[in-house]
This record gives sequence, C-alpha cells and structure tokens, in this order.
Amino acid sequence: MTQKPVMHSAHWGAFHAERSGDQLLIEPFGGDPDPSPLLQNLRHALNHPARVARPMIRRGWLENGPGPDRRRGADEYVAVSWEEASHRVALELKRVGEAYGPAGIFGGSYGWSSAGRFHHAQSQVHRFLNTTLGGYVRSVNSYSSGAASVLLPHIVGDMNEVARRGVSWEEIAGHSEVVLAFGGLALKNAQVASGGLSEHTERGFMQRAAQRGTRFISVSPLKSDLPEEAQGEWLALRPGTDAAFILGLLAVLITEGLTDEAFLARYCVGWPQMVALHPG
Repeated sequence: MTQKPVMHSAHWGAFHAERSGDQLLIEPFGGDPDPSPLLQNLRHALNHPARVARPMIRRGWLENGPGPDRRRGADEYVAVSWEEASHRVALELKRVGEAYGPAGIFGGSYGWSSAGRFHHAQSQVHRFLNTTLGGYVRSVNSYSSGAASVLLPHIVGDMNEVARRGVSWEEIAGHSEVVLAFGGLALKNAQVASGGLSEHTERGFMQRAAQRGTRFISVSPLKSDLPEEAQGEWLALRPGTDAAFILGLLAVLITEGLTDEAFLARYCVGWPQMVALHPG
C-alpha cells in the first residue's frame, strides 16, 4: 500500500494515484476545472487482463529462430524474463545489422505510450538505434497527420504554423461573434494531449463566450459535438454530406454577392480559381 499518493501525468490530465489492493485510487489534479473522466480508466490498470505484464516472444521464433514459419500470424507467445528478452533483441539487431546493413533495420513507434518528452516512445527508439547502430531506416510523420504534414507546406505553409497558431479559446471567449464548427467541438476531443495537460478549459471558455453573446453553430450528425454550455444551434447533417453542404454555402455566397472581396484579395490565395469552378 502506498502511504502517500503519487503525482503523475497522463495524456488525459494530471492526477494523484494511490495503490489500494489490486486497484489504483485516482484523484484528478485539484487545479483542473473540468477533469477528464478517462482518468478513471487507470483504476484497473495494474491487473487488467489486456495488460502485457512480461516480455513475450512468439513460440516459433523462440524455438526455431528467424526465418519463414507457417505458424506466424496464428502462433502463441511465450513469456520470458527481461534479461532474456534484452539479450535476444541485442543479438537479433547485431545479426541483421551485420547481414544487411542499416537498410535492413526499420525503427519507428506510434509514440503515445506515456505523456512527457522523456517518455516519448519515438524519441527513445530513434535515440537508441542511432546510438547503438549508427544508422537505420527511420519512420517519419505519423498516421494522424502524415499526409497533411507533407502536403500543407505546398498549399498554405508549415503545418505547425497552421495547427498551433490558431485563435485561442481566450480570444474566442472575449471577441468572437460567430463560431461555425463542422464537428470538432466535442469536449472529448480536448481531453487528450500528447504531453499531457493539467487544465481542461474548453467548457468554461465556451460558456463565457455564450454568456457574452457569441453565436455557436454546430454542423454535425451528432448533437453531442457541441456541449450545452455553448448554447448553440445544431444543424444535423446526414453523415458524409458535409462537403455538399459546404459547396452549397459557397454557391449562396457567390450568387447572392455576399463575399468580402477585399478580405479575399488580401488574405486568400486561389479565390478566382474557386469562383471559376462554380457552375453558376
């Protein structure tokens, strides 16, 4: 039994944890105004049946070594000690490196194992392979934003500039008159961060904005995409029709002369080409 609760951080927020038998007692950080309920999933993490508690090696590889094996994909796994697992991984990296060179080793990780930069799995695996092997084929980008990170620099600029320099919730709460959202404002979307977060503020900022008079409009098949605190309007679309809806809005703006031509000329690229594609 842990006598003193331990302060920790997860992707869903900061919390105190205390061991109680085979479970954890989870208390969210007191300074978080709207803690994520996802934190309570950690209560059963110690002995959850889905947890892999020891290193596992596929039986066919353990018995026969590397190479083709008909059992692959349907084989069972055998638990081994950390010492044996580390030894076998070291031997295999050495074998592949000597036989095929750096091109024979691919290094990458999803990278969300733990919050914080030191515990960032991608950083650790790249550092390890660079240090021990001196070269390998490394992964780049991610499945979340892989295409965007490659394409956006050729369209609107660096993805970090686009994604991380948007209008803040504080600015929205203090100045915005209308917030039009195609989904995306569900509070669950703001409950998770790669490095963890100690304050979930979105609900409070939406409430402040609504009380000041900001008009929220949610275009989504799901009513839950906009919390009640926003006091917003819900335009329910059938799934998959959002692009058609946007084209319809564009048609109205063009045909009824509602576009701000001065704004478009100063801040946008490609508007004349967009108008030319409009069927009339």
